[in-house]
Amino acid sequence: MSEQVTDRSTVDALRADFQVRLAAAGTDAAVKALADEFLSRKSGSVTGLMKTLGSLAPDARREFGALVNALKQEIETAVEERRKALVASRPPAGAVDVTLPARERLVGHVHPLMLVRQQVEDIFAHMGYEILEGPEVEDDFHNFEALNMPPDHPARDMQDTLYLGTPIVGGTWGAHKGMLPEAQVRVATLLRTHTSAMQIRYMKTFPPPVRILVPGRVYRRDNLDLTHTPMFQQFEALVVGEGITMADLKGTLQAMVRELFGDVKIRLRPSFFPYTEPSAEVDISCHKCAGAGCGICKQTGWLEILGSGMVHPAVFEAVGYDPEKVSGFAFGTGVERMAMLKYGVEDIRLFYENDVRFLEQFPSL
Repeated sequence: MSEQVTDRSTVDALRADFQVRLAAAGTDAAVKALADEFLSRKSGSVTGLMKTLGSLAPDARREFGALVNALKQEIETAVEERRKALVASRPPAGAVDVTLPARERLVGHVHPLMLVRQQVEDIFAHMGYEILEGPEVEDDFHNFEALNMPPDHPARDMQDTLYLGTPIVGGTWGAHKGMLPEAQVRVATLLRTHTSAMQIRYMKTFPPPVRILVPGRVYRRDNLDLTHTPMFQQFEALVVGEGITMADLKGTLQAMVRELFGDVKIRLRPSFFPYTEPSAEVDISCHKCAGAGCGICKQTGWLEILGSGMVHPAVFEAVGYDPEKVSGFAFGTGVERMAMLKYGVEDIRLFYENDVRFLEQFPSL
């Protein structure tokens, strides 16, 4: 009788062990491994109990065999139900797993060129400048002649101008804050090579004093490479009034570059531009190495940023100002140039390839 109790307890212990382990089997592979462990013909635990029947007395064999068979059927039934439950719990093909964390929502960024442009506009707006925009399709007078570049002037060769196949007549570029009344309208034959043309339009319409900043797109016949592109952005500043000097120009430039690049020094080097006299190239001390010399400044400690100078008397005469009564300064540079220096970008093409991996590196406003 004690042997029969021992046999029943063995079956009960095996059943309890199976039930605990089945509850923990969460995959098809785990369920299959568990079924093999208990029901395998060669090494299964239940199969091992069946092999012991031959050593038992007939009455004990009959009773113990019934217990083992019942256990085997229970295990087979439980395994099949567990498999069905796993199949039923699977999501349909292509379904969204709602238990997964949500995807991070992408936040748009202001383009790095627009970041620099907005910062420059803010700097000059706080200094009392008027921000203007003008036509991108221009005529020869406003783009060249009024800026002291007559037809045979060699400076025209420096511009690599894109001329239109069919001239455009007329156009309205009116009013304040980027709009001017239609005045001195000529046949537009080219894409402007600089935003200085808008300075001429403004001075021909409004008397001095003048304090304007003109940002916008300009076009030149350049091949696309590391530092050139056929279309780029400029901003040019113009100040005209009585008693304007080079000291005013230098002070304005110093204020601008400190806002853009931090505590840097500037220097003015003599240069030539047909619409300014005297003219100067403006350098800043390298903001990456503090002037000590590095790869960005080519070990010189200085970075060239823009051209500037005092407005040439011939320009004043072209717009009807009296060069004996007023003077002024002007300067301009490319937005891309400033952005490349500010952010350490070595290839101008990156600004126009719309690669999100590049653009998302820049700060948001």
